[in-house]
Amino acid sequence: MKFKLSHLTRPLAVLDVETTGVDPAADRIVEIAVLTLRPGGLADGYRRRINPGVPIPPAATAVHGIGDMDVATAPSFRALAHDLFARLKDVDLAGFGVAGFDLPLLTAEFARVGLRFKVAGRAVLDALDVYRRKEPRDLASAVRFYVGRDHTGAHSAVADVRAAAEVLDRQVGAYQLPATPAALHATLTDVDVARRFRRDDRQRIVFAFGKYAGQSLDEVAGRDPGYLEWMLRQSFLDDVRCLVQRALAGQPTSGVGAC
Repeated sequence: MKFKLSHLTRPLAVLDVETTGVDPAADRIVEIAVLTLRPGGLADGYRRRINPGVPIPPAATAVHGIGDMDVATAPSFRALAHDLFARLKDVDLAGFGVAGFDLPLLTAEFARVGLRFKVAGRAVLDALDVYRRKEPRDLASAVRFYVGRDHTGAHSAVADVRAAAEVLDRQVGAYQLPATPAALHATLTDVDVARRFRRDDRQRIVFAFGKYAGQSLDEVAGRDPGYLEWMLRQSFLDDVRCLVQRALAGQPTSGVGAC
């Protein structure tokens, strides 16, 4: 494989981690892969499965295919940490979504074993950032993709609502989605409109954000009601507020319909 990215003055480590979840404070790495590109064109790879020391949630396994049995005999992160830390010393870093996901998870894992992993002084190249900059996901792009024309009058309210309606209509046809608003809403909405919550494999309503990501709303209500009270002071949509109020009142949220 030849790479167009050239003029390397020091190694470039392209990395990816698979994890038990998305919260650096609570979740753990179960696999890491590093492709190191070196000046002169040489490249070498590194891949390790890691026993996270905690159960891997089924929702995470559904994403990356790694279950508890797959890492039962794998080393812990602590056992690999110093070798990996040395491998990533004095290199620039790259990946897809690496700045917002992989590096925070990796930094947290190193911190747990007493190693301070720093990005200052390195080049950090995130392919997802380039993708977002060069392939914008805005209404004008959607009109070109689904309707096949330029969106004239962008950011004019009248033009934008007409374009949005046309794009939505084309999406329903292109993907054979339900044609009635209620049915389409049910298809697109798991728990709440803004996706602050989701249902896990046990159909419990769990947090999809923040420090309790992946944890049951009912359980958090019993353990940390102050967090839910804080949520009620924020600008969450009313469907989220309704669920939070229900949980604070001791009314089960799992197994019931959305508010």
